[in-house]
Amino acid sequence: MSFVEYAQYDGVGLAALVERGEVSPAELLEAAIERIERHNGILNAVVYKGYDDARRSVNSGLPAGPFRGVPFLIKDLGMAVAGWPRSCGSRFAHALVDDADGSLVARYRASGAVFVGKTNTPEFGITGTTESAHLGPCRNPWNPDHIAGGSSGGSASAVAAGIVPLAHASDGLGSIRIPAACCGLVGLKVTRDRNPVLPDDNAYGNSVEHVVSRTVRDSAAMLDVTGHPEPASPYPAPPKSGSYLDEVSRSPGRLKIAWSAETPSGRAIDPEVEAAVAATAEMLAGLGHEVVHKGMGIDYRAMYRASGPAGGANFAAEMTRLIETIGHEPGADELEPLTWASLKVGRRVTGEEAMASMRARRVFGRRILEFFEIWDVYLTPVMGAPPPRIGFIDPVGLEPREVSRRQGQVFPFTPPFNVSGQPSMSLPLAWSASGLPIGMMFTGRYADEATLFRLAGQLEQAAPWKHRRPPIWN
Repeated sequence: MSFVEYAQYDGVGLAALVERGEVSPAELLEAAIERIERHNGILNAVVYKGYDDARRSVNSGLPAGPFRGVPFLIKDLGMAVAGWPRSCGSRFAHALVDDADGSLVARYRASGAVFVGKTNTPEFGITGTTESAHLGPCRNPWNPDHIAGGSSGGSASAVAAGIVPLAHASDGLGSIRIPAACCGLVGLKVTRDRNPVLPDDNAYGNSVEHVVSRTVRDSAAMLDVTGHPEPASPYPAPPKSGSYLDEVSRSPGRLKIAWSAETPSGRAIDPEVEAAVAATAEMLAGLGHEVVHKGMGIDYRAMYRASGPAGGANFAAEMTRLIETIGHEPGADELEPLTWASLKVGRRVTGEEAMASMRARRVFGRRILEFFEIWDVYLTPVMGAPPPRIGFIDPVGLEPREVSRRQGQVFPFTPPFNVSGQPSMSLPLAWSASGLPIGMMFTGRYADEATLFRLAGQLEQAAPWKHRRPPIWN
């Protein structure tokens, strides 16, 4: 049996139906499986199908969490799911199988969510587009000729198409916010260490884990489940004052909001994106907020140069651990050109260079945080252009420097807030003339997800996106 109205509900809504006995978890699971089978041939969003495990979990009983019975997908990158493969989008890692759940996965299970499968990601999550030699390109439900973003592109594509209402995602330089922007979703990069990262804290706080969703309340409700410190965490995020789900329906008050479309290179962004951010600023002013056109005044290029050695050394260290697990160095055809280049550069970094880079990152992070001593929220676009066509940023076929150049052109806005560790949220507030989503990015003070959820709830009411559906839907 398939629950035909399945995709009309968000995750909180589906769980409420289950709670009232109007639909069963088994019916929801079969509805999700039906949609995977119908859409995945075009989208290539789901790369591992865990249907049998999902049916067993439903039949054995589910925890009474806020997402009890709701189908859910896990990104095929860093998250360990017991008994499931974890390829990280790479031929080299394709045979890995995890023997236990990671700590965040355990919290997802405690929410009552039902794991249906794993989603597409680029090789080791390096690029802002989900195109790899191993898993193939993931396509955008709004137009399958265009990217779904990266590195959480598979999760975003599946959610946007109505396959699941929300899905796991991760963000090291924009990998939650970029796919959310490409696919017309809500995507929150949470505060550093807000969600658990053990046992693999492999990006020195730079990368965080959360979800992409169609509604603000799904993002908030899942963070209520997952966003509390691990017992052994040496760096827990400052605690929240209350339920994030409750914050969504509260007024944000009159916020001090700065906005800008400045880019590291000074290059102008796409006119449609520029118009969209200006219109968003005007809407915020109309809602009663104090809105000022003002950039952060940070030397982005200097920040990226300073951050490079630490990032490169970290990637080399992570690859060394993976090589030890697999038992041999990668063959010439087991890594993509961009990955090979990243590994070679990372292995050349000295200890002195890596530590100097870490120190510089902290200094730049403090400079960014100082800006928020005055401003409650900073608004920019998520991307410098609407989602480009698949192949424009091609990590498989293009020379690595050209991939980096094109990524800098399309994704200039997201990385600073991974450096500073602040919460930063993409909201689907605009669409291009050709019908592609244009995401707006709202960044809050350190550990202040509450303000972002209140503002996002207000904007969801003022400029609703729930009625918008991509051509590939349900």
